[in-house]
Amino acid sequence: MSARPSRGSLLGALGVELGVLAAPLAGGPGSPELVIAAGRSGSLGFLGAGYKTPEAMASEIAAVRAAGVPFGVNLFAPNPLPVDREAFGRYAEQLRPEAEALGAELDAVPREDDDWWHEKLAALLADPPPLASFTFGIPPREDLQALRAAGVLLVQAVTSAAEADAAADAGIDALVVQSAAAGGHWGTLTPREPPEPLPLGELTEAIAARTELPLIAAGGIAGPEDVALALRAGADAVMAGTALMLADEAATAPAHRAALADPGRRETVQTRAFTGRPARGLRNGFIERHEADAPLGYPAIHHLTVPLRRAAAAQGDAERLHLWAGTGFRSARAQPAGQILRELAGG
Repeated sequence: MSARPSRGSLLGALGVELGVLAAPLAGGPGSPELVIAAGRSGSLGFLGAGYKTPEAMASEIAAVRAAGVPFGVNLFAPNPLPVDREAFGRYAEQLRPEAEALGAELDAVPREDDDWWHEKLAALLADPPPLASFTFGIPPREDLQALRAAGVLLVQAVTSAAEADAAADAGIDALVVQSAAAGGHWGTLTPREPPEPLPLGELTEAIAARTELPLIAAGGIAGPEDVALALRAGADAVMAGTALMLADEAATAPAHRAALADPGRRETVQTRAFTGRPARGLRNGFIERHEADAPLGYPAIHHLTVPLRRAAAAQGDAERLHLWAGTGFRSARAQPAGQILRELAGG
């Protein structure tokens, strides 16, 4: 990727025709097959590198690159949210019966890490993707400069006008404007003091008024009318995530698929009970029992609950599984990803 795109030139710079992109779905659903399907439909998908080892990330990049489609890679940028040790201990003890019910074991020692940031950065510099996007934090300026020198287009997730200003000052090329309606983790840079959760159109307008950077709107995209609203608000493109969770190519866990299609599931809520960071999912028993006591602390709470959640997925226990979903989850359909993206784009 050579020149930095300007407002209105993003799709051309990406080499795509469809103005609805496929969001990174870290933790399983965002398979290489989903990214390839998005690219073959005239869109672009992002590999979710979060939680993966650098080797696994490199393998998935190689698989998508071999398909000859445009793509991006999404990373969790370092922005530590240390957990209070006493609160962590109390929460671990509270979750122990949940784990025992599934035959899982919890590690009561907090694990704080940076998701292999430096190793993943080195891997991207050795084999640069067309795009790299970042969430949770803005990468250090020197890391951004190294990626740009390697020809990588730099995209930052932001959830407020102040975050957009900070990203622009850091030298980011384009912004993902993510509303709180989005499924999975909310990318706010300040989870202890989150920004006001504005509707996507209002948030996009506010950011468009103060930056010339291209904007990709995300969060709560359920149909063509949501896409049109975001584009009218100033976005160059829109990003859909939850709408693709039931796609044929998505690697969504069976219990998660069933929950998304269950007419009895009527509500999504923002919770920190699973990972210690705000994330939106379908309300279930785990959230009901533990949200009030869950401490902030990422990635420590994430690592604490991983064995429990893996066991829940394996056993089909949707009441103890993180059922990530945005407010538009009713739009999710069991169809080919390309068809879903084209229909969202009004085609």
